[in-house]
Amino acid sequence: MTQRVLITAGAGGIGLATAQAFVERGARVHIMDIDAEGLRRATADNPSLTATEGDVAKPDDLDRLFGDVRKQLGGLDVLVNNAGIAGATASVAEYPLEAWSAVVGVNLTGTFMVTQRAIPLLQESAAGSIIVMSSLAGRFGYPNRIAYSTTKWGLVGFTKTLAMELGPLGITANSIHPGAVEGPRLQSVLEGRAKSSGRSIQDEAESAMANQSIKKFTSPADIAALTVFLAGPHARTISGQLFPIDGDSKSTV
Repeated sequence: MTQRVLITAGAGGIGLATAQAFVERGARVHIMDIDAEGLRRATADNPSLTATEGDVAKPDDLDRLFGDVRKQLGGLDVLVNNAGIAGATASVAEYPLEAWSAVVGVNLTGTFMVTQRAIPLLQESAAGSIIVMSSLAGRFGYPNRIAYSTTKWGLVGFTKTLAMELGPLGITANSIHPGAVEGPRLQSVLEGRAKSSGRSIQDEAESAMANQSIKKFTSPADIAALTVFLAGPHARTISGQLFPIDGDSKSTV
């Protein structure tokens, strides 16, 4: 069976690595992202990808997205809910309400709206799967990142409820919980910390891995491979589960 896959925030990072991993296995993949230039690059580099520009928090964009999915894929077997934003860095007492609303709007409400629209298509699949990208912050508290942590924990309950409701329809649902992920974003964070502290980037990297058993940041390709497995034929009885991929982290700090 040629899998038909939809990935939100698929123009870069984990999303793009996941799109590439599915394509390499012969899947037909449609990606959505707010980054128009990123979508252009992704589809130019991967002619088998199709794409829709849009924001998961905007219902009109999602109506257009699912029109494109029906047109490009003709159905859906796998939904990868990867879209999310980090929000502000501030204490709970000082956290801006507008930042809280924005994070909840994308990470929770956006994921809900995408999934709600996808379910009728997944019901028609012989092997439907939903993968929800949570975070290390969906297993531990995260000081000064209350909105992000709250929404990533919320996605766990969301996923477990999906598994219970959709299991009788043959649809699996699981969440993946990455820790620090290799790539430009992490490099930028480490550079910023080094500039602020006066220490080297290597020192900051070692400090960031201090709470991990495995002293290595996670590769987007490894997260993609886990996603492909959970959507594949050998995971049809795995549902409602949390999958950390974080070097055995003990906390977020």
